[in-house]
Amino acid sequence: MSPEAWTSLAGIWPHVVAVSLLALAAVASAHAVLTKRDSRSVIGWVGLIWLAPLVGSVLYALLGINRIHRRAHALRGARLRMLHDETQGEASSEGLAGALPAEARHLAPLARLVHEVTGMPPVAGNRLTPFSGGEQAYPAMLEAIDGAEQTLAFSTYIFSSGATGTRFVEALARAVKRGVEVRVLIDDIGARYSRPSIVPALRQAGVPVARFLPALLPFKLPYFNLRNHRKLLVADGKAGFTGGMNIQETAHYRFEREGIQDLHCRIEGPVVAHLQHVFVDDWKFTTGESLKRELWFPQIQPRGDAVARGISDGPDDDADTLRLATLGALACARSSVRIVTPYFLPDDALINALNVAAMRGVAVDILLPARNNLRMVQWASTALLWQLLERGCRIWLSPPPFDHSKVLVVDHAWTLLGSSNWDPRSFRLNFEFDVECYDPALARTLEDLIETKLSSATPLSLARVNARGLPVRLRDGVARLFTPYL
Repeated sequence: MSPEAWTSLAGIWPHVVAVSLLALAAVASAHAVLTKRDSRSVIGWVGLIWLAPLVGSVLYALLGINRIHRRAHALRGARLRMLHDETQGEASSEGLAGALPAEARHLAPLARLVHEVTGMPPVAGNRLTPFSGGEQAYPAMLEAIDGAEQTLAFSTYIFSSGATGTRFVEALARAVKRGVEVRVLIDDIGARYSRPSIVPALRQAGVPVARFLPALLPFKLPYFNLRNHRKLLVADGKAGFTGGMNIQETAHYRFEREGIQDLHCRIEGPVVAHLQHVFVDDWKFTTGESLKRELWFPQIQPRGDAVARGISDGPDDDADTLRLATLGALACARSSVRIVTPYFLPDDALINALNVAAMRGVAVDILLPARNNLRMVQWASTALLWQLLERGCRIWLSPPPFDHSKVLVVDHAWTLLGSSNWDPRSFRLNFEFDVECYDPALARTLEDLIETKLSSATPLSLARVNARGLPVRLRDGVARLFTPYL
């Protein structure tokens, strides 16, 4: 090529690059405008895309686009048909009202609301047993694994190496040797929380294991979207476990000296099928394997008096189910709302619902960790607490160890527990699973646990929040701008 041609090309390529960047920014902006539900999210992404066209467009391509091609309508429709065909103990409106005490029967319409948003019926005949901490939950889970005779479905976000992880690997390996059909699903990011990863140990032990959505970015970006945050264990299709507990040492990785508190629950009765269906869907999506219905979905006998329902939530066709269920519960509340969550970043609708409940005379108590393991989340959360305190909500700060428990109790009769936090990541970006339960006995048990937590907690006043220095308030306010991505 002649020098003149090179000179001509050198003069043209900057214009080609500029036009390409503008075109890329325009396409990314159009995608955000057409697909994002939250206008604040749209504004944030479009602003970033145009302020830094290349970086913003690349970040949007990596973090802002939902790439879950699950054929959601077809998969969910098939799941709902199976649930309706196989549901045992479906609770009628009359049956639901009869399961509640007279002073709590106003919660029966909530069951209809959740049925509307999930398409799944509440089922009667269940028993839920809560466990506080790994010292209680892990032995019960290991006992269920060792007692399994036909199938074991196990899904978790974090499955770490170490003494606890080894105990689970050994129990799962024993099950495989007994001839049990075992399937283990670990989120790809969660599988990297420890080194070495637990996955090679599982494979070496002969345990069928898969990673959910292998991430393209390094482990050091733990907030990558579309993670499977569910915690499910189902033995023989009849005994289930769910809640907030991962499989790791009882000491949290950031609080080695202080440990960590958490809440998990054993579930028995027909609602266990709801846990199993979610696992089967996730396993098929991840591996392509369809698990046999006749083996994985046995007949389940009633085991208690609780009416319950599993609520699956994720950035696909199940989007917003947990958020709508929570809004419905707050709207139905008449006497009390009690929230325990490690991460509290509610959107405007949830803040308004909590405030309206408090102004109606409902006692709203929110228990948060005094010291969070994620500093930016704590800063952003603190920046919005004044909006709740000024309307009469009561906020309590629990001392260390860090409390990772996730539970909502309404009117001493309705409980929501599982894997979800009160933040955009749980309500919109990750795959979660919770169980709602209409059972005053369970509600009393959990409220006793909450009372114990409150006895050592410190109330947070509006004056204390307002007394933060200007640099701290600015820091917290800036952190709050990133709420949609935390």
